[in-house]
Amino acid sequence: MKHTPSLLLLLAGVLPSQLSHGQTPATSVRTTTELPTVTVTATPESLTVPTIAQAEQELALVTGGASVVNAEDYKKGRAVTLKDALDFATGVFTQPRFGTEEARISVRGSGIQRTFHGRGLKVLQDGVPINLADGGFDMQSIEPLAADYIEVYRGANALRYGSTTLGGAINFVSPTGYTAPAFQGRFEYGSFNTFRGQLSAADVLGNLDYYATVTHYSTEGFRDHSDQNTQRFFSNVGYKFSEDVETRFFLTYVHTDSELPGNLTKEELRNHPDRAQRNAFAKQFDYIDSDWQRNFELFRIANRTTWNLGEDQQLSFSSFYAYKDLDHPILFVIDQVSHDFGFDLNYLNNADLGGHKNHFIAGISPTFGLLDDVRFANVLGERGAKFAQNYQQSTNVDFYIEDLYYLTDRFAVSVGGQISYARRDNEDRFPVSATNPDNSDVQDWWGYSPKVGLLYELTESAQLFFNASRSFEPPSFGELSNSALGGAGLVELEAQTATTLEIGTRGKSANNRVKWDIAYYFSWIDDEMLELSVAPGLNQTINAGRTIHQGVELGLDVTLLEGIFARGTVAPAPALASAKGAKAVQPLAAPAPQDRLVFRQNYLYNGFRFDNDKEFGDNQLAGVPEHYYRAELVYEHPSGFYLGPNLEWVFNDYPVDFAGTLSADSYAILGFKVGYRTAKGLSIYVDARNLTDEHYAATTGVINRAGAFNQAQFLPGDGRSFFFGVEYKF
Repeated sequence: MKHTPSLLLLLAGVLPSQLSHGQTPATSVRTTTELPTVTVTATPESLTVPTIAQAEQELALVTGGASVVNAEDYKKGRAVTLKDALDFATGVFTQPRFGTEEARISVRGSGIQRTFHGRGLKVLQDGVPINLADGGFDMQSIEPLAADYIEVYRGANALRYGSTTLGGAINFVSPTGYTAPAFQGRFEYGSFNTFRGQLSAADVLGNLDYYATVTHYSTEGFRDHSDQNTQRFFSNVGYKFSEDVETRFFLTYVHTDSELPGNLTKEELRNHPDRAQRNAFAKQFDYIDSDWQRNFELFRIANRTTWNLGEDQQLSFSSFYAYKDLDHPILFVIDQVSHDFGFDLNYLNNADLGGHKNHFIAGISPTFGLLDDVRFANVLGERGAKFAQNYQQSTNVDFYIEDLYYLTDRFAVSVGGQISYARRDNEDRFPVSATNPDNSDVQDWWGYSPKVGLLYELTESAQLFFNASRSFEPPSFGELSNSALGGAGLVELEAQTATTLEIGTRGKSANNRVKWDIAYYFSWIDDEMLELSVAPGLNQTINAGRTIHQGVELGLDVTLLEGIFARGTVAPAPALASAKGAKAVQPLAAPAPQDRLVFRQNYLYNGFRFDNDKEFGDNQLAGVPEHYYRAELVYEHPSGFYLGPNLEWVFNDYPVDFAGTLSADSYAILGFKVGYRTAKGLSIYVDARNLTDEHYAATTGVINRAGAFNQAQFLPGDGRSFFFGVEYKF
């Protein structure tokens, strides 16, 4: 069988030649030609961690917005923050609070009020949740350099991961011994004394494979009091019991210390964006004098075991345990120790149904969390008197099911849904007094989130899609236990729900010069969790009236020019062997690649507003710009060399408060990137950012009304900066 392709080519040449001379195969002159051996080998793959090609195949079965980010794309420049990794992920809005890892991250307006400790998305590593059981997640728990690729499933399209939230799910998929280089070293240095280093190793040893990486990141930051120092260790070890059964263990350790510089007024933003928030009259509000920080240590272990149950069926079982110790001096000092654990049982069946293609998925995903929350007075950065202690338990159980059935070869319909239960139990362990009421309380919520979708395949590489869905998001303890009025028990909140319609298309042109991912969605949201005024001068997360989120998510890559300097070559037609004088059959050579000029764009229209609210009417919701545009024009040479400018542009001013009395200015910042990247060997890059040194707000706080004493709501973006990186792979 090793010689089969060559023999077929030989026969294709010999038989027509013989027959044209009146010969038959039986009477022809036998000519022997020595041909090179053609060996076909299959690359081993993991059952528990799909390859990027497999992930893209799964994406083609989604009746809505979804995309895959190849880590090789963002590793061509600085790869420190979530913004670095997700800048060109369609539909994702990500802005760091002060140039480091803490960020506002939102999809379709999810968690719009949060500029810290994310909410409204299900974040996973290799399909296993990173979120705490109450729904919150830490950006510092994620290492972009330890990902092979990133899956982004927007909105209800994340049903396959049991996500019920408005935003959907983001899954960071790790390299394995099968996909990672045997050894890799990467070192980066740049402005603000920023240093980043990574070492990784991987191998396959019979039925066992492993991948391990350690990273260090430190920076003094663009602003005063914005130092960050983080060390991470990520690893996974897989073992194949057979071709159909594999188990894999994942181990994560994170130690991170982050100083917090706070917010600035618009005047401070314009004149001194590198300063921290100060307060000469009240030291507890001064970010430097009271040494505001967010530091934690995380240990996480997870397992995923996958069984192939025949050719078209697969069963996967995942489980995890995470321990986190948080030290968080702000207006007071928060000490938290948490234990989160859970599992996911997932069944997949791709067998035909009634002679038609069919894709069925079902699963159950319970998670549980135990958290001890202790609070002290902040005395110039040190712990003062203890004034609160609560023991909190979170429970979430999600059952999900979906079936995609092809009515014809090109047209499919999907039907699915989720049933969810959530419970938040707070036990107040601090002595009750006249000034300290008993905050013990329990709240729970049920949710049902149906989904129906349509998928039409225009060509083999282009699709149209439509879906209608519901989402369900219970509050986290961050919304429940921070009552501005100091009342007993938890804040009474309803779960946030939404009905969403979505239509769009994704694909690429026949000549691969155009690639697109475009979706329009409209969401009617009930009980959106927003921070609104509950008394003069006091804000609290409460359920708003009905709100509207609508938007356009556009990702578009266009190859403007090809063959500019490297024009490539066309493979010559193979010579045919003849009976009179055989010529060796030449193997078909792939044409040499061409250089090209590529224009990449990522645009978001965020039409988020109140819907006839009695206080705010139809005002725009605060915190996220209505129009956001990211683009780069890159020249790419087949040798691995690349260079080009990039642009980030917020078209219009956008509100900081719901009343619309304070706004962030529009801005445009320019950058430039040049480098050389190869699959093995040496790679280098230079990444220049904000070349015109613009003073701008990367993001803002979200408040009810700005008023005279609530103007410090702006989080400056970094000034002009330069970063250099070098990487070597064996």
